[in-house]
Amino acid sequence: MEIFSFQQLVNGLQLGSIYALIALGYTMVYGIVRLINFAHGDFFMIGAYAAYAAFFLFNAYIAKGNGFTFVALIVAMLVSASVAMLSNQLAYKPLRYKPKLSSLVTAIGVSMFIEYFFSAFPPIGPSMRGFPEILPRTMYTIGGAQVSNYVIIDLTVAAALMTGLTLLVQKSPLGKAMRAVSQDKDAAKLMGIDVEKIITLTFFIGGSFAGAAGLLAGLTYPRINPYMGILPGLKAFISAVLGGIGNIPGAMLGAYIMGIAETIANAYNSLLGEGIAFVILIVVLLVRPTGILGEKTADKI
Repeated sequence: MEIFSFQQLVNGLQLGSIYALIALGYTMVYGIVRLINFAHGDFFMIGAYAAYAAFFLFNAYIAKGNGFTFVALIVAMLVSASVAMLSNQLAYKPLRYKPKLSSLVTAIGVSMFIEYFFSAFPPIGPSMRGFPEILPRTMYTIGGAQVSNYVIIDLTVAAALMTGLTLLVQKSPLGKAMRAVSQDKDAAKLMGIDVEKIITLTFFIGGSFAGAAGLLAGLTYPRINPYMGILPGLKAFISAVLGGIGNIPGAMLGAYIMGIAETIANAYNSLLGEGIAFVILIVVLLVRPTGILGEKTADKI
């Protein structure tokens, strides 16, 4: 058996692209409000269901293909972003200046509420559903690897969104304000920055990225259920920790390392593939707790 192949690299990059979009939400929220939002994996699940609903709502008006995929992507991003903002307003904002443990426990509660609400909601229910084929699958042979058009879509959408986010954070006035709030909220207020508005926009952007990941996951692994966000959410969080939580390039790097490592491990044993993320987490916490690109900072709890 080959230790590593080009096919595994392609599959790892595809999986890493999905993890990266989720991990960015974790790292952005943590960077701004120092909150580990464990409900973020459920925003990913909501994006998948939003795209699923869009298929049945708009299928009669838009033919299946790239145009419909774009519509489903926008719907998934907007719905997930809206739920993320609502969670911030109702659950996290009232606890903004409370002990951090309160926010952490609340995040777990929000996650469980979303999962069980979707399970109990009659049109959805707890059962596994097949995700519709909103785009015909086409296979290509590249470098000896079998690459589907879904892989190309996953890589392209993730690259476009991550590039856009990088430019937004580095070049725009909003990005400058986000970096200021991340460094010092009180100083940012004195400079006239609306801190709560920046936090809300951060949840919106992070939620929209999770929604995009939900659509890509639905296309690539066409089965969805209300609990589908638990493991990808945890693995994306570990990716953010691996890269350096609070660091946007670190989240991207950690996600691709995670995707490739999981793909290689799956080639040997699927159970090993599921557990490799937690092995990585333990090693990172023991060897470099700040992550690959993270910086050591003092943080009171």
